[in-house]
Amino acid sequence: MNPTLTGKHALVTGGSRGIGRAIVLALARAGADVLACHQNPSAQADQLAAELKRTDGDHHLLQADVTDPVDVDRLVEEARTRYGSLDVVVHNAGVISHVPLPELTAAEWHRVLDTSLTAAFTVLQKTLPLYGQRASVVLIGSRAAARGIPLRAHYTAAKAGLEGFARSAAKELGGRGVRVNVIAPGVIDSDDIKAIPADRRAELVARYSEKTAIGRLGETEEVAGAAVFLASDLSSYMTGQTLNVDGGI
Repeated sequence: MNPTLTGKHALVTGGSRGIGRAIVLALARAGADVLACHQNPSAQADQLAAELKRTDGDHHLLQADVTDPVDVDRLVEEARTRYGSLDVVVHNAGVISHVPLPELTAAEWHRVLDTSLTAAFTVLQKTLPLYGQRASVVLIGSRAAARGIPLRAHYTAAKAGLEGFARSAAKELGGRGVRVNVIAPGVIDSDDIKAIPADRRAELVARYSEKTAIGRLGETEEVAGAAVFLASDLSSYMTGQTLNVDGGI
């Protein structure tokens, strides 16, 4: 069993910030060559590109919208041209909003589901021809899928859909050695939470810390550690599973 990713090629969507950024850096530091994408130009994307340049390996960061099949084709072609094959695909791209059900528009429903769920299908389907032996697909879901959260019916539906998609894809692709799993983070102290005004942030941290067995929020690096595990040979007999990284919430 090999706990490192030396010699492997990885693709990560939604990689410029938060959990995605932590996963990109963790895969690269574990030895993988990483191609990551982000939707919009940002200082965070520039910072990640600079960090990847300082990290050993053949790493690249591209701008691409995973809800656009043409952009996904371009991303996959970049992976094919640079690496020839892919061993790890992580679909982390996702969006969220808080909207009461009576006010939830079809456009917002589709925006959230298209980014998290439909894009997962598009990315997996279009990368299939590049998969090497024992390829690993990791989809970033949410503990919200199992619990439900008010004002997030669209987000919860998207993340729950990822789990069903993973179970079916795992059974369909297992014969060719492809594994498909989901990571379901709990409340993670990511960029969005850190951007909340100090008083509201303190209240949120205290409330959710009381709800977890470990008594604190999670760190993005802890989700990234689970991604490295699922990408590596250490998880070679795991597929169709949802790995909860939630501090025992």
